[in-house]
Amino acid sequence: MPKVHIRKKALTKERHSWYLDFSPPLRNAKTGKKQRYEFLDLFTFDKPADHLQRRHNVETKALIENIRANRQLDIQNRKYGFISDRDRNSSFVDYFKAFVSAKQKHENDSDNYGMAYRYFIAFAGHDVTFVDMDEFLCTDYRHFLLSGPGIGRRGRPIITNTAVSYFAKFRSALQQAYKQGLLSVDLYVQVDPIKPKETHREELELEEFQLLVDTPAKSDLIKRAAICSGLTGLRFSDIQTLYWSEVRGRAGKYHLKFTQEKTEGAEILPISDQAVAVMGERGEPGQRVFAGLVYSSMRICFQDWLKKAGISKNITFHSFRHTYATLQLEFGTELLTVSKLLGHKSIKTTLVYTKVKDKMKIEAANRIKLKL
Repeated sequence: MPKVHIRKKALTKERHSWYLDFSPPLRNAKTGKKQRYEFLDLFTFDKPADHLQRRHNVETKALIENIRANRQLDIQNRKYGFISDRDRNSSFVDYFKAFVSAKQKHENDSDNYGMAYRYFIAFAGHDVTFVDMDEFLCTDYRHFLLSGPGIGRRGRPIITNTAVSYFAKFRSALQQAYKQGLLSVDLYVQVDPIKPKETHREELELEEFQLLVDTPAKSDLIKRAAICSGLTGLRFSDIQTLYWSEVRGRAGKYHLKFTQEKTEGAEILPISDQAVAVMGERGEPGQRVFAGLVYSSMRICFQDWLKKAGISKNITFHSFRHTYATLQLEFGTELLTVSKLLGHKSIKTTLVYTKVKDKMKIEAANRIKLKL
C-alpha cells in the first residue's frame, strides 16, 4: 500500500516549507495524472524568536500531520473500494476538462474532444461533482445531444453521427474515472452509446404533462423545476442558474432577461403567469429561483414521480424542453417563433421537433377527404 511521508525544504530567513511525498505516486483526483508530491504552502521557523512563532510551529506541524493522516486514509479507502468524500465531492467538470486536454495532445480528432466538453458544459453547467454523476444524468445528456443543439455564433445544429462521437468521448471519460476509483459505479457499461441515425426522443403529451402536475413528487423543488422547464423550454443549466433578478415584468407580461449557459447569448424570453407561479415565492434579486437544485437527487425522484403518475416513458429533465417545443408546434405556433422561444440561433436546429409528432402526422393525413 502506498505510504504518505512528510518532507521539508529549506527556505530563506531560517524557515522550512513542508510537502507530502506519495510513495509510489498516486493519481490526482482532478487531472487523472500521477502525482508524487503535494506542496502544502505551509512553513515553520527553524529558530522561533518568541511565543507567537513557537505557537505557529506547533499548530502548523499539527495541521501537516492531520493532512498526512487524511491522505493516508484516502489511500486505504480506495484499496477497499471506498471513495472518500473529498474525491466524491471534487469536480467532474474539472476532471473532464483535464481528460480532454490530455487527449488533445495525442489524438487526431482533438477538436471532437473539445466540443464534447463544451456540449457537456452547455447541458449541465460548471457545478457538477462526481456525486452528481449517475445513469439518469448520463441518459439526459444523451437526449440533449440527440436534440441536435448548436453551439457557436452560427448556431449550426449537430447531426446524429456527431452526437455519436461526442457522447463516445464522454463515455471514455466515465470509463477512465471508474478505473481510477473516482466513480463507484461503472457508468460506461450502464449507459448505452448513441447508435448512428438514432432519432427517437421522449416527450410528454399534454394529458401526461397534466398528470405529472397533479401527481405529488418526493421533491417539490425538482417537480417545480421540471414543470417550469415544460412551461418555458429552459434547459437544466439555465433553470439551475436562474436568479430572481432575471424574472421581470408583471402579470400577463412576464419575461426572463438572462444569459444562456449553452450559447452565452443574452436572451429575453416571454413566459406565462403559470411559469412564474411555479417558481414559488419571489426571493431576493441575488438568490437563485431554484436554490439547491442538483442532478444527483433527480433519478430517484423522477422514477417515483413517473410511477405514481402511471407514465412508463423514459422521461428525463431534458424531456420537458422537448415537451415544450412539441406542444407549441402541436398548438399551431409557427416554427420560427418556436425557434426564437427555444433560443436557437438557426431554425435548422428547431426542425428536429417537426419529426417527432406522430399525432400531427395522423391529423394531417386525414385532412384530405374525398367522397368515395
